[in-house]
Amino acid sequence: MTLQPRPPFTLPLMISPLVVAGGFILLCGLLKEPARRHFSAIMIAGAGAAYLGGGLGIWEFGFCALLTFIAYRGLQDYRFIGAGWVLHTLWDVVHHLYGNPIVPFLPMSSAGCAICDLGLAAWYFTGAPSPYPWVAAADRLLDEGAA
Repeated sequence: MTLQPRPPFTLPLMISPLVVAGGFILLCGLLKEPARRHFSAIMIAGAGAAYLGGGLGIWEFGFCALLTFIAYRGLQDYRFIGAGWVLHTLWDVVHHLYGNPIVPFLPMSSAGCAICDLGLAAWYFTGAPSPYPWVAAADRLLDEGAA
């Protein structure tokens, strides 16, 4: 494999993916449990297929299968969803260095995706709490009712 040429990192290229992650968290936080977890599992499963045809051949299918399994486990546990985003971050870095970018006409898109994915992983590893008090209260009531 040969290293792909890429433009240099700039401050906006580093900050904008975190803004995207924040926007996703704000929107996803509107969902009550268990819909938030189920939707999140579907998103990580879709992320596994994002690079199909991304230049790494059969490895793309193996990665897709791995994230599909992780998404299935994520239906019950946010830690698997967080782990899926960490794995996707690693796949982003591989694509940034050796493969095709996730968005073909944006050569730095895989690097940006890696930054965004780490922000999402951090949120999922904390249990994906809603940033909205009314949704968080409904989630707590649901948790208390299940106990």
